[in-house]
Amino acid sequence: MATPRRIARIAAAGALSAALLTAGGLATASTAAAAATPTPSASRSAAGEITLKAAPTEVKAGEKVTFTGRSKGLPIGTKVVLQHKNGSKWTTLHVNTLIKKGSSFSFENTFKDKGKQELRVSAGDWTSPSMTVTVH
Repeated sequence: MATPRRIARIAAAGALSAALLTAGGLATASTAAAAATPTPSASRSAAGEITLKAAPTEVKAGEKVTFTGRSKGLPIGTKVVLQHKNGSKWTTLHVNTLIKKGSSFSFENTFKDKGKQELRVSAGDWTSPSMTVTVH
């Protein structure tokens, strides 16, 4: 007599066998599709790039920090937002601007929380490398 556990193992083995049999035919199709589809990092670098600089990088709480940057491949008028790392997540701050003629942007922000602020800018799916501003 087959127990429920044995029935489940037989069903799983059958499903795995069916998947392996169909995978052989799909392997060539998926390999061709993967070759035709660019990887996210490849499409990202080809479509857009953003840089970010801050001056000064050490301030007292409440002092202004000026952020500047440039973009490549992003249209003029694209919205750029400032983000800071909160734990392991990036949070968008209420600071934004638009990419202007010459593919540059700039804006100012003040920070109330003391400590090291890990920051980046984001425009759509594109983000700059992160940088740190220390608030005393």
